[in-house]
Amino acid sequence: MTERSVSARAEERLAGFMARFTPEIATLARAALARLRAQVPGAVELVYDNYNALVVAFGPTEKTAEVILSIALYPRWVSLFFAWGAKLSDPGRLLEGEGSRVRRIRIDDAATIDQPPVRRLIAQAVGMASPPIDATRPGRTVVKMALPRVKARRPAAGARRRTGVGPGQGRPRRAAARRTRSG
Repeated sequence: MTERSVSARAEERLAGFMARFTPEIATLARAALARLRAQVPGAVELVYDNYNALVVAFGPTEKTAEVILSIALYPRWVSLFFAWGAKLSDPGRLLEGEGSRVRRIRIDDAATIDQPPVRRLIAQAVGMASPPIDATRPGRTVVKMALPRVKARRPAAGARRRTGVGPGQGRPRRAAARRTRSG
């Protein structure tokens, strides 16, 4: 494994972004990130503090179009996304999502990233990187975007936790809701 080229400022900013989450989510994300870094040496990490989530994307360069994997932090969960997940061989049916491209695995324990079926999915994703990730060079972190206003990073006090509901699930689509109302 190669060392990481650490930009102290980028790592400091990433730590600050993670500190906005509950200690449980931040701890899980840090552990998941460390395990993913070990499996994808030489990757450039692109940090996006978006409105809905904090995302750390992995790719061979700083180009967003070349991202292959990402870890996303939400107020109640952490997910591992595969940018080309629809093209991966997934005999264990671990990947969730039905879009034409992206798939995800919800991470409830950082050890999930080290499970053999997940490691195989990560290896497939790394193999799809174009250009290939140079595992001999140090990885590095780049903060690409940090919005001044973002959604709350901690669940509202007294909010009930919905189990088994991930992003995009649990709410009717707008068109379906309109059809129901109009008859």
